[in-house]
Amino acid sequence: MRFIVSSLLSNGPDPVTGRQYSASEKYRNVVDQAVTAEEFGFDGYGVGERHGEPFLSPSPAVLLATIAARTSTIRLFTTVTVLSILDPVRVAEDYAMLDQLSGGRLELIIGKGNDPRHFGLFGLEEERQWSHLAENYGLLHRLWREEKVTWAGSTRPPLTGVTSYPRPYQQPIPVWHGSATSEQSTDLAARYGDPLFSANSFHPLEKYRVLVDHYRERWAHYGRAPEDARVGTGFGGLFLAKRSQDAVAGFRPYWDALFSSAAGRHNNSPFSSLEDALARGSALVGSPQQVIEKIHRYHEAFGNEVVGIGVDSLTEDVQREQLALFASEVAPVIRRELRQVPTAGRPAG
Repeated sequence: MRFIVSSLLSNGPDPVTGRQYSASEKYRNVVDQAVTAEEFGFDGYGVGERHGEPFLSPSPAVLLATIAARTSTIRLFTTVTVLSILDPVRVAEDYAMLDQLSGGRLELIIGKGNDPRHFGLFGLEEERQWSHLAENYGLLHRLWREEKVTWAGSTRPPLTGVTSYPRPYQQPIPVWHGSATSEQSTDLAARYGDPLFSANSFHPLEKYRVLVDHYRERWAHYGRAPEDARVGTGFGGLFLAKRSQDAVAGFRPYWDALFSSAAGRHNNSPFSSLEDALARGSALVGSPQQVIEKIHRYHEAFGNEVVGIGVDSLTEDVQREQLALFASEVAPVIRRELRQVPTAGRPAG
């Protein structure tokens, strides 16, 4: 099992202290968080892409390059790259450059994007988001694997004999498909033989299990060996304490803030309370043993090889405390009990 920490750089007022970072303070906080994650033995750090307030993450490649310069071993994830609104040629160039700068530590997670503001901002009709994602990924897939690519489609001008440069350090860069709502994402991942990453944040386990099961069904439909299908999953919050009631009390203001936010409302979460969310959802809140048991329960349902957590909404000193507790009390147990799958991708020869 691999463990990654990720951030969307949401920068609203802290629900406990009321303090809000400046943009430069938030960027420093996230870079320091990634350095801490490597120090504590986490396997990866991810930066998501969002456009518009309260998010400060329009360009994950820029921030991940800074993190690459401050770290040496941790894998670098995009959680996610909103490929439906981007030019695949530019994505191929930017992320190949990041892969080179990091010595081949990049893993791209792509998606159509969870924020509906993306589409109008970049002149994309929302009803075409899935077709744009599929077409753009088809081109990106070729650009990282082929030279002198000739291509024509509807999302950008045609290409004739184009070789994107620089070439990736890894051959190829691992690409995951982010999935939260639609079987179109799970089918696209299976069609290309790529791993799936389930967002898994705002709804009960069963909703996401349907999508993971569909991915495995489509994987078999395309003639692939079942054991080669790979799944990662995020979890909707982290707060550990020796006593479960202390963990719930500590997490409550952060949960209230998230589920009353625009993102919480947009995702139409069915949870009626924090207690309901803890009973039916993925938030890792409680004693270390309770969190271990929940990770096991999701692994039994999804067969995932990656666990993604986030502490970004927490006060800065609490972030470090929670990462330290997870790294010392939870991760070693899960690693002993669940097999770790080698990282995909290999350096260019």
